[in-house]
Amino acid sequence: MTNTSEGEQQVESGESSTITARDGFELAIQVGGPAEAPALLLLPGQANSHKWWDGLREDFEPEFRTVTFDYRGTGGSRGELGELSTASFAADAAEVLDHLGIASAAVYGTSMGGRVAQMLALDFPDRVSALVLACTTPGGPHSVKRPRRVGQSLARLQGKEHTRFLYGLFYTPDWSVAPRYSKLLGDDTMSTQESAAHLRISANHNAWDRLSEINAPTLIIHGDEDRMNPVDNAALLHKRIPGSQVRIFPGGRHGFFEEFAEEVTPEILAFLAAAS
Repeated sequence: MTNTSEGEQQVESGESSTITARDGFELAIQVGGPAEAPALLLLPGQANSHKWWDGLREDFEPEFRTVTFDYRGTGGSRGELGELSTASFAADAAEVLDHLGIASAAVYGTSMGGRVAQMLALDFPDRVSALVLACTTPGGPHSVKRPRRVGQSLARLQGKEHTRFLYGLFYTPDWSVAPRYSKLLGDDTMSTQESAAHLRISANHNAWDRLSEINAPTLIIHGDEDRMNPVDNAALLHKRIPGSQVRIFPGGRHGFFEEFAEEVTPEILAFLAAAS
């Protein structure tokens, strides 16, 4: 459902623009697909801009008006960061929908974007018509943490070694696209301070006690070889979110939704069609 209100900023499909959030911070937003189609908000992972969705969003655009925005500290959304959380990013997402005149949208969040999506569905339930949570976690002490050696390697390795290790967490050896072409390995324009802020946002997320409040139709998807965010978190989310569905993709790592897009995307589209 889409409506408009006086003073909102209009962004045509296929265009990028900048809006001013509640605290004066400027957020870069991007819109694609048919203007009259139902809205699909796409939320990327930690320390990534809307480019995370390059090559993926197009598969949704025959059916949806896709909406993305650059998280604070990424892409075209730069400035004094202040106190940030998955809840504050969810509030930013709600403001993006406001500025576009979108009363409610389907929401597809991956990794940290799945954490933000949870908070959007909790804090702004009327804005979320359906929810897809990919390779994400409820956060907090009940969640299943990544193996310690994975975290230690991510913190210790630098430069090309770090990129190669991260690439192996996202993709299987069968994936033939070179690391330099991946859109999932981080926004390399971010400062050390911005990257650290995003790490804290992900680490501090904890929606466990509130997940039972989510009333949007929910699909939880995960790869069963995800070492960045262990697949056991999918089962936890499934148990906590009433009426949710879960689909596990064999062999999938953290970037399974890109590597296995020919299988994953049609399942998401089918779920969203049924949910509507």
